[in-house]
Amino acid sequence: MSPPLKPVKRPVALGELVYASLQTHLRSGAVAAGQPLQEVQLAEMLGVSRTPVREAMMRLASEGLLSAEGRSFVVPELTLQDVEHIYEVRFLIEPAALRAIAAAAADAQVRAPVDAALATAEAAHEAGDAATFRKAAAAFRAAWLALVPNPRLVRVIEQYADHMQHIRAMTLGDTEVRSIVLHGLQQTAAALAKGDGEAAALAMQENLRQARMAFIAAAGLDNKVTS
Repeated sequence: MSPPLKPVKRPVALGELVYASLQTHLRSGAVAAGQPLQEVQLAEMLGVSRTPVREAMMRLASEGLLSAEGRSFVVPELTLQDVEHIYEVRFLIEPAALRAIAAAAADAQVRAPVDAALATAEAAHEAGDAATFRKAAAAFRAAWLALVPNPRLVRVIEQYADHMQHIRAMTLGDTEVRSIVLHGLQQTAAALAKGDGEAAALAMQENLRQARMAFIAAAGLDNKVTS
């Protein structure tokens, strides 16, 4: 009897590759708010035609990560109301997601990527390496998100966290801000190690509160805060 045929692996569509590449570029914080992104230049850099680039940017715009401005796209300038709305969503979903994965994360083997990212963040903070710290903080988020079983929830969390990337790149250059962020990572990891969902949720709530205030200050919106 001949062996059964195995499913053929289909290559990832070009549009998805371009979208993922641009999304990663935006997540790096390399593009400042208001900086135009030109289709022609991006297409040349990526070695593709303009069509998949435009489709990817339109998709990112539908997610609120870009906005159309004439013939180009830009990372939108966020108003204080935008910030409040984004953090309102994050306060609702991120603590709940951590609460749900705490029991599984009590297993050291399951939690290993979280602990590894935290160790890298601690070393980077000690060395004053803001770039590595930012990458480690992103790895920490990716590690615990990988434990969330609901892919739709993961996508929403990633989308709203992505709105903060260009400011996060600015704020994490400040030693005091890095110290606050690191404390939040440590508190979250400690709660997960104990399988304590409520403590993990509370740690995330405090982390988000601190991040919100740092964002508002970095964006020069603090003089508009009334409470």
